[in-house]
Amino acid sequence: MKKILTLLVAVLATASVAHAQFGIIGGFTSSKTSIDTKDISANFKGVSLFHAGIAYKVKLPLGFAFQPALTYEMKGANLDQVKDINAGLSSLNTKAGYIQLGAGVQWGIDLLIARPFLVAQPFFGYQVTGSEKLSEGGVSIENMNSLLNEAKKKLEYGFELGGGVEVVKHIQVSVVWFKNLGYLYDGDKITNVGEAFLGAYKDTKNYSGIKVSLGIFF
Repeated sequence: MKKILTLLVAVLATASVAHAQFGIIGGFTSSKTSIDTKDISANFKGVSLFHAGIAYKVKLPLGFAFQPALTYEMKGANLDQVKDINAGLSSLNTKAGYIQLGAGVQWGIDLLIARPFLVAQPFFGYQVTGSEKLSEGGVSIENMNSLLNEAKKKLEYGFELGGGVEVVKHIQVSVVWFKNLGYLYDGDKITNVGEAFLGAYKDTKNYSGIKVSLGIFF
């Protein structure tokens, strides 16, 4: 019985490798965020950025596929001419670049030439680049920018939901909605020194948006 189980595992492993493909992926990202506070009267506007990286697709039974990916993801938002009741008129531009690891699970129907599929993917990442630019009356407030940079949460986690189509087993096009969970800034790190300007930004939601991706698999 033990030999049979060992042989079965070996066969399954060989089959998985035989149906595995390495790929490169990249595309367009539109992201935004919102502020959950009574101190601010509007939400952030979306910005257009990008993502790029590598993926590894393993075909599974019953129409499923497992596709982990390691990507560089740029996310951000703009907030222009918003009135903070503590400090007057202010604008904020926020951007972050993450090294992100996703574990995508696909389900689709193989039509030989094409395979339409649905996808769900949890992800987590770590911020490696970023900028926070707060201004009032068009003048940058450098000390507040530093406080926001320090308060920015480096770790991200969330999920993606969407669908796509795979053509001739080598080209994938997908559209997903993504949601980073939690808040963008650590409220405890926004000190009393910056309370007049930054207090309103403590409850800023983390990034969410739409991604359009092209993948080429070998």
